[in-house]
Amino acid sequence: MSKHSTRSITPLARPLAVAALALFAAAGAHAQKGETVKIAWIDPLSGLMAPVGQNQVKSFQFFAEKFNASNPAGVKFEVIAIDNKLSPAESLNALKSAIDQGVRYVTQGNGSGAALAIIDAVNKHNERNPGKEVVYLNHSAVDPDLTNSKCSYWHFRFDADTSMKMEAITTFLKDQPDVKKVYLLNQNYAHGHQVAKYAKEGLAKKRPDVQIVGEDLHPLAQVRDFAPYVAKIKASGADTVITGNWGSDLALLIKAASEAGYNGKFYTYYAGVTGTPTAMGAAGAGRVYQAAYNYNNMGGQMDQWANEFKAKFNDDFYTGSVIHIYTALSAAMAKAKSTDPVKVAAALEGLKFKSFNGDVEMRKTDHQLQQALYISRWEKVDAKHPYNVENTGFNFAPVKTYDAYVSSTPTSCQMKRPG
Repeated sequence: MSKHSTRSITPLARPLAVAALALFAAAGAHAQKGETVKIAWIDPLSGLMAPVGQNQVKSFQFFAEKFNASNPAGVKFEVIAIDNKLSPAESLNALKSAIDQGVRYVTQGNGSGAALAIIDAVNKHNERNPGKEVVYLNHSAVDPDLTNSKCSYWHFRFDADTSMKMEAITTFLKDQPDVKKVYLLNQNYAHGHQVAKYAKEGLAKKRPDVQIVGEDLHPLAQVRDFAPYVAKIKASGADTVITGNWGSDLALLIKAASEAGYNGKFYTYYAGVTGTPTAMGAAGAGRVYQAAYNYNNMGGQMDQWANEFKAKFNDDFYTGSVIHIYTALSAAMAKAKSTDPVKVAAALEGLKFKSFNGDVEMRKTDHQLQQALYISRWEKVDAKHPYNVENTGFNFAPVKTYDAYVSSTPTSCQMKRPG
């Protein structure tokens, strides 16, 4: 990957997602006024990852209300939540249940194993049932294969994939001379394997002097005590840990590191997700970094929504791809003048719109959203960044922004289009 320029983050508010909807209003305003569009949400509501799922259900329902009040297609969104217990097999049962209820749009994001199962099942369903096609809106499953070797016309990813986020992290680490010894600790499934792979590739290109002093993979959502892993990290002499862990697997890791007195830095994808901020507390200040498409206190409408969400649920909103999904879906429906998944999928391809992180584009080649990414750092709240995450007195403050072209990675997708 060639060297790219970067720019510092400014405190200016990002363009608003809702404002972007006006771009499409003229083309097909209220073409389907009053029509209800059901979206099946298929993710964990039980087990160790249940708190993450519960937060995201609330996020989808909260923003359904916002977009129901105003969207260019004039449709009403209804969210049907189904617990998949973080299991690919259960996800297939959930998908069948949703289709039996007449649902034509499904969303999922926690676990790339479940995502792969859904893509395969949707492909087969659509091939066998013309006229009853289903579109899969991926909010958080980030295995690059989903938009490369496994890419599907019916799948659209609204998060940045593992390779894109690692591109941002390694570009940032290029300019951090204090990082000398890195430990890779990840979950033992597709996403975790990819995090380790892209970390090694990116560091080899940009910081060949950095040593990888240890690497571990652990079972997904099963480890309750990370003390043995932290002992290995300390023994390795690592000054930095790179991890794609999320949910309980990151919260418990950070907690164990704090208890063991490990003072190294953590570069993460999901430190803002339920439970991890509380586990970090003051001990994580200045040491935990996150690569993501959003951060706390982005300004303007995003701050209003975040504060309203917190007041309503006593919880923090962090899955910004929910806003991407409603913005893109309603814009595509207005453009297509239809809620038919075949017409909407065609309208989603190559769709450009303004969102909370600037101008974004659903790349036609592979259906991977191209968007700006940010490196933020866990810091004490201040006047400039007052949002209080999980009532800890801390939040993620922006350190660096990378425009979409910086974090964009190539695709090997050979898209098979219907007809």
